[in-house]
Amino acid sequence: MRLPTVRTTLATVATAGLLAAGTTSAVAAGSPHGGAGGPGGHGHGPTPAVRELTRADRADLRRWAADTWDSFVAMTDERTGLPADNIEGDLDAASRSGYTSPTNIGAYLWSTVVADELGLVSGREARARISRTLTTVAGMEKHEPSGMFYNWYDEATGEKLLEFPGSGEQIFPFVSSVDNGWFAAALMVVRTAEPQLRAEADAILTEMDFGSFYDADQFGGDRPGMLRGGFWVEDSGTQCSEPGQVDGADVLFTCHHYDILNSEPRIASYIGIARGQIPAEHYFATNRTFPASCDWSWLEQRPVGTTRTYEGIDVFEGAFTYRGTRVVPTWGGSMFEELMPDLFVPESRWAPNSWGKNHPLAVRAHIEHGLEQAGYGYWGFSPASNPFGGYAVYGVDEIGMDPGGYPSDREGTNVDRGYAGCREATNPAPGAPEPTFGDGVVTPHASALALAYAPREAVDNLRGIEDDLGAYGPGGFYDSVAVRSGTTAQRYLSLDQGMVMGAIGNLLGHDVLHRAFGTKQVEKVLRPLIGQEEFSVGATAGSAATTQEDS
Repeated sequence: MRLPTVRTTLATVATAGLLAAGTTSAVAAGSPHGGAGGPGGHGHGPTPAVRELTRADRADLRRWAADTWDSFVAMTDERTGLPADNIEGDLDAASRSGYTSPTNIGAYLWSTVVADELGLVSGREARARISRTLTTVAGMEKHEPSGMFYNWYDEATGEKLLEFPGSGEQIFPFVSSVDNGWFAAALMVVRTAEPQLRAEADAILTEMDFGSFYDADQFGGDRPGMLRGGFWVEDSGTQCSEPGQVDGADVLFTCHHYDILNSEPRIASYIGIARGQIPAEHYFATNRTFPASCDWSWLEQRPVGTTRTYEGIDVFEGAFTYRGTRVVPTWGGSMFEELMPDLFVPESRWAPNSWGKNHPLAVRAHIEHGLEQAGYGYWGFSPASNPFGGYAVYGVDEIGMDPGGYPSDREGTNVDRGYAGCREATNPAPGAPEPTFGDGVVTPHASALALAYAPREAVDNLRGIEDDLGAYGPGGFYDSVAVRSGTTAQRYLSLDQGMVMGAIGNLLGHDVLHRAFGTKQVEKVLRPLIGQEEFSVGATAGSAATTQEDS
């Protein structure tokens, strides 16, 4: 039996320090839309998706963005311009986490650009905030040979952390490919959207070499390699590592590579390819699913699909079957794996036969799971603060490759329909009734990410989360809510708030992040590369399901 090499995602890396339980309280398929036009500034019209919404809907979206921005103001240290990883629901500055990450900093930067675009702050204030952050970052300790930043810093001082505040847990400085990917994405947005700050952003971005994570020798040179999860500069003693070098400096690489395409690390691949640091054909080295053989019977289900050749590389265009459709799965079936990179790279427009089909199908799967299969009355599942304390992963289990499943409920209900011809089903077992789901946990940022593909459904879902579940506070939507008990995670996370800001910014701000990231130079490299692919997705034979492929 062959085991997967992917084990670490942003959900577990970038929130590993979220140790304290959150305050809890008991309370009572569309089409892709892509705008055009130049980068930055006010005066651009809304995306076409907004036409599906009412004036009241747009007012709510704007209010949600304004309140979400307030959470960033509360999380951000006034002297350093660095946001905390998280803050409690009352926005008391004393409850800031005491640590931040490159992803958190990136989320604040692109959210500031959105706040400027939506008129929530003046251009002068936005530039002052961004400049303060960039000045601090320029002086922060980093891994000099690669130009990459470590995983955790003190948001009040910018100092690299060696232990977590409060718990005292030791930190072995780690350089994460995906964390640095989100930060670099923000720098690329800033340099375009705020031209007066381009030099400051470029001074940091130019030093960042994503080739440091690329393993060219992974397959002995017979085919392109993949990205490693990252590296340590000293032995942690607790993690699998392999010795190597980055620009002549000794490091300890992670033993795993990011070997599936449909997950959040593809942002690092996009940036490395766009900047000429990683070969373009690397995009096709990763798996859509693992092969459909009993060697891979640990997978959630047996994939179906066909093999096609791109850039001289044979790619198995595998897909999972879920409720009458075939969809390319993520690792855990969560919304942020599927759609967070799409906040920056207009994947559906640039790759209409792959991402343009898959993204609406994934959103539809979340909606159908929440409303029909599980009967929660709400939908949208992603890693987030656990309403019952700590941090947890959530997803639609059946559209994730993880055999353990990212569950959608507190109870961890895992659907296992078996692997045809190789592994028997266990839940439901043959002849047994369908699984019963418990206290479902929905995450508002997942619904926000779906705004581009199901604007009507997403707004209605978010409105219900606010009005009926009461999962809303002074900084916008709380991080998650358990729908049957009404228990909320009364906490705000920079990462999740950044997804809310980015999604609303693209919707109301005429694709502000797409325009700022997807410049002509970036488009020239990425669009023809990803645009040639065709996923094996759509309605299954005999299904009455309506998909973009059929319409």
